[in-house]
Amino acid sequence: MPCEGQNSQHPCETEGLFLGGGEIKASASSGAHPCLCVFSSYRSRMAYSSSTQDFVALSDLHPSLARPNVIGVVIGKTDVRGFPDRKNIGSERYTFGFTIRDSPTYFINVNSWGREEYIRSLSESFRVGDCVTIENPLIQSKEAEREEKFNPVTPSCYKLILSENHSVVRTFSCYEMDTKLLSLLHLPVKDPQDYYSLGDITANGQSLDGRILNLLAAVMSVGEPKYFMTSDKRKGQRCEVKLYDETEMSFPIVCWDNESIQLAQSWIPRETVIFASDVRINFDKFRNCMTATVISKTIITTNPETAEANVLFSFIKDSAQSGGLYDKVMQQSKDSVNLETIVDVYTVEQLKEKALQSDVKLEPVYGVIYGYISTLNIDDNASKVVRNRCSTCRFIVNEMSNTCTFCSDISSDLKSVFESFEILVDVTDHTGTLYSCYLSDCVAEEALGCTVQEFLTLEEDKKTALKWQLLLERSKIYFKVTVSPRWRTGMKVNVLSCKLADPIEASQTLLRKEIGNKRLCH
Repeated sequence: MPCEGQNSQHPCETEGLFLGGGEIKASASSGAHPCLCVFSSYRSRMAYSSSTQDFVALSDLHPSLARPNVIGVVIGKTDVRGFPDRKNIGSERYTFGFTIRDSPTYFINVNSWGREEYIRSLSESFRVGDCVTIENPLIQSKEAEREEKFNPVTPSCYKLILSENHSVVRTFSCYEMDTKLLSLLHLPVKDPQDYYSLGDITANGQSLDGRILNLLAAVMSVGEPKYFMTSDKRKGQRCEVKLYDETEMSFPIVCWDNESIQLAQSWIPRETVIFASDVRINFDKFRNCMTATVISKTIITTNPETAEANVLFSFIKDSAQSGGLYDKVMQQSKDSVNLETIVDVYTVEQLKEKALQSDVKLEPVYGVIYGYISTLNIDDNASKVVRNRCSTCRFIVNEMSNTCTFCSDISSDLKSVFESFEILVDVTDHTGTLYSCYLSDCVAEEALGCTVQEFLTLEEDKKTALKWQLLLERSKIYFKVTVSPRWRTGMKVNVLSCKLADPIEASQTLLRKEIGNKRLCH
């Protein structure tokens, strides 16, 4: 039964029913209509026709409006957080915020406050990229200087406040959204030319430490989310994404909140481009490099439809097809890990203990072990130690199909593969064993003293002889450890260098370490 007018009584009003979306809260006492019947045509001022009244364009909002209804696509969102309730000592109130947009030029911040159950339920009902309607929000003037220090900068003079008892929020699937609303997800909220290249940030270095900037970059890789417990027993999470552009091949941007982490997990490495407005730039003393951090002000636009982004998309495809991307990444990877800067010496036991500490799960652990390669099965089956890489983009191809999914749009006649070492070894010392460590690519070639092509031509007895040149010999092994439940052992160990150790150097280093440990114990 369609609604006939703004003041008509709808049969579902008192039952909390609705059409076309997901209701979060309906209150008969609020007077907000709990039903959205149908969308009409998209008007020039973003006014849709609903069962009760037209939606008000965000640009037309004013505190004098009575019971306004608005619609928009969510372009930014923060995590739920609690804080002490001043009126009820010992209890907490909860809040979260999000930003909605209804036109290329207009977007507004929305804040919600209330009980934990209501706030968490509301927050979990939608994500960035969803369309929401809001009925009867409170319109307040914003204190731009104070509020935009921690919230996205918006063109609106106002902000919207949601009340548990008086406001209604509904969500819509992508099939029910107007295509013009969806297109807003690909428009940056800042001038598309107002950004720093990754090379500019690296070149300016520490002079940009603490600055809030905009970035336009492609996604090189998306790390696995890592969870930890803070010193005050609060749960935390972290995810690191590596970005690149024409000027820099590996630049880290870190996400600390659940919303940005979930968004990052949807990005496709070496295919996705992002425009990140208002990220914080810092100098990472531990890694001696510049990094970016997603903060509460940040709004990230995925695959922006701008001329600048199109240039970057072209660079991605061209560099992948030419093989230049892989070459640059490998060279930069070698340059970024300077073995001379890795001086911390560990035993296997100490490394395992350190890896289990929650505070080191945030960053990789680099170090040296004076130990032995205790497992090196290179004379068993060549298919277990040699993997195929795509000759076009140089990334490892799918083992089952033997095809490169990244270069799927390139004719198969133009694609080929080549062999590369990918060996799993065990590293042992007098305190224990690290299982299934990765010895790959040029590091493996250097350790074995032969190329993949030379290795594949060897007879089995020659491979066995090659194995025993390294197996069970005291070696100086540089490593990188990344902690993650994805791996069977709970951590991934990459061997960065493996050479036979100088006996005097190894003995003196281990002796000094043992004396130092005894002093600490006393």
